[in-house]
Amino acid sequence: MAVTDTIAAVATPPGIGGIGIIRISGPRALEIAQTLTGTDLEKGRALFRKFFDELSHPIDHGLCIYSQSPRSFTGEDVVEIQGHGGPILLDMLLERICALGARLARAGEFSERAFLNGKLDLAQAEAVADLIESGSRAAAKAAIRSLEGLFSSQVRHLVSELVNLRAYVEAALDFAEEEIDFLADSSIQDKLNSCQTCLDNLLKQAERGRILNDGLNVAIVGLPNAGKSSLLNYLAGYEVAIVTEIAGTTRDVLRENISLKGVPVRINDTAGLRDSDNPVEQEGIKRAWLEIDKADTILLLVDGSIGLTPDDEAIVDALTSANYYLIFSKSDLVSNQTKHPMSDYFISTRTGAGIDALIDLIVGKDSDYNMDNQTILARRRHVEALISAQENLYQARTIFDDTHSGELMAEDLRITQQHLNEITGEFTSDDLLGTIFSSFCIGK
Repeated sequence: MAVTDTIAAVATPPGIGGIGIIRISGPRALEIAQTLTGTDLEKGRALFRKFFDELSHPIDHGLCIYSQSPRSFTGEDVVEIQGHGGPILLDMLLERICALGARLARAGEFSERAFLNGKLDLAQAEAVADLIESGSRAAAKAAIRSLEGLFSSQVRHLVSELVNLRAYVEAALDFAEEEIDFLADSSIQDKLNSCQTCLDNLLKQAERGRILNDGLNVAIVGLPNAGKSSLLNYLAGYEVAIVTEIAGTTRDVLRENISLKGVPVRINDTAGLRDSDNPVEQEGIKRAWLEIDKADTILLLVDGSIGLTPDDEAIVDALTSANYYLIFSKSDLVSNQTKHPMSDYFISTRTGAGIDALIDLIVGKDSDYNMDNQTILARRRHVEALISAQENLYQARTIFDDTHSGELMAEDLRITQQHLNEITGEFTSDDLLGTIFSSFCIGK
């Protein structure tokens, strides 16, 4: 990519710190830095220098590090200025750098240039932002694997398999007049099965990576006074929600992001589900059902001291999702003889009984994400692209089985490959690039 301008931005977080870093990238980066310091810089060396204003008065002093194109993060000439971390000092330095010919970088523009210059593919570039924003150790470990190219290499391997299959099918179409029916070759079915298996496995990994990235979305639902807010407070470790004996205290959705066994979890405490004439409570109940529709896991709490009532059973009947669990609360008030046979999950937020088992229930298989050191971090768009690819590959198989039509199968294989290429950025619209990189930090 031909770039004619030079960009600059503060690369350290806002606020006061011991060190503040300004990053400069582009064809004039070295010239600007040398004018700023009044000395020559050497590639690959960290040099202590003073930084001067237009009147040759010192603004600050610190380290200058020059990385020559293409051996830099962006693939361009890059200079990092490391001074003191005062906001005023950094503003003065950045203003001076821009006066010397740089412009302020857009959000994510350094990573965007790294992508456009072939230093990173799109999945790796996104992993940079995900690594910075990791909400747990598991997410950080998975993000670094994606940044190092594990996810991209798996996608490219699948694309390579599809390219080989497409080449075979399209070659058969080119020789359709020959007496030999190349499409009757059983190896086509074997290749389709192999691609399908590979894609299915990759989708499972990406979905798990998406959960690590976004977090498991858990909704706590039930009748008023079932113990929902008490459970939220217990899991969060502090008083997030008001808990009283008055039914219907929670009117809106209360959300808390926590980490359970290394898995990020978003807990949503909802309004009690019951018939009400109160318009405020009605709105809270409406929002509760919206959370239920979005949840990965639903915890239906039942007051164990009362047992399963007809109103509880009505909620059970309304929950069509397979991802809900019936949880009996207040187990400290329940004798073993009166425990309901419909559920093995009894908890008490007063004594802590059953909470460990509940946490295992919530995170389940997801708590071992990093046991095999293979989990990658994925975004929702990656999962959606893989699902679309899966649908087109399935359609290609169905068409081939039903009609033996090479033309139709070849088109579906082409679209499958296109969806996969969207993940790494080999086929990506400018609008999508703008959306992705605009969510990055300034200076990254």
